[in-house]
Amino acid sequence: MSLGSVIKQLLESHNISQKQMAEDLYISPSTLGNYIRCIREPDFRTLILFADYFNVSVDFLLEHKISKDSSVSQNEIMLLHLFRNMNAENKNNYLEIGKILIDKSKSKIE
Repeated sequence: MSLGSVIKQLLESHNISQKQMAEDLYISPSTLGNYIRCIREPDFRTLILFADYFNVSVDFLLEHKISKDSSVSQNEIMLLHLFRNMNAENKNNYLEIGKILIDKSKSKIE
């Protein structure tokens, strides 16, 4: 998946328009549109700006794979991203649900 596709998905998942993101980051809407359509590529400072804006890593934006044998999947990265953006109450609920799922999987193994 391209950087533009990742940014587009993040915009949709956060319910933010391209225009709003461009205004928030003080870049022109046409420049942001060119990044999303993969006509242009952002420089390093702009990548960091995008990562900070969505509270994700630059690796996440670029979908960098640590290694082929890495146990970290894109789904795990997305779950971590969602967790980081939750309020404290939802984080506690999320952790409780995770504990229940872990207990269930342990009981199936035993």
